[in-house]
Amino acid sequence: MSSEVIVAGKFVQFTYEIVDQAGQMVEKIDTPVGYVHGGNSELIPRLEQELAGHKPGDQVVMRMSPDEGFGPRREELTFTDDLDNVPPEFRHIGAEIQMHNDKGEVKTFRVSHIGDGKLTADGNHPLAGQTMTFRINVVSVREASEAEKAAEGAEEPPPTAH
Repeated sequence: MSSEVIVAGKFVQFTYEIVDQAGQMVEKIDTPVGYVHGGNSELIPRLEQELAGHKPGDQVVMRMSPDEGFGPRREELTFTDDLDNVPPEFRHIGAEIQMHNDKGEVKTFRVSHIGDGKLTADGNHPLAGQTMTFRINVVSVREASEAEKAAEGAEEPPPTAH
């Protein structure tokens, strides 16, 4: 087996596109992201499984259900309030609001709708509830350094489940 094949302990770099159910591209990353295969990365588990055994230059296309990827959409993570109750810096679509629950846990909500004097914020991942298609291009595969293994190998956040 070639040393460039994706197996546990290898540092893998890839680029990717995510396409939604309607065929619209929702994310495209041309700068390679990296992780240590078989490590404790935040990579979606199924995505890591699909990459196993591939080598640089390979293209991997996979469909991922909500349960495998970004989770089901949960309506209890959406709330609406009077616009007057919301600070001005959050009064635009896409604004991110950090909220704490009674346990001190932090959750990010995004402003998803403004209208009729109301603002709606949504704590679901933007791709929750959708079946997505990933198009992954394997850029490089090499032995992971000890520092990469210790840091779980992530150079920047790859697609993650929430």
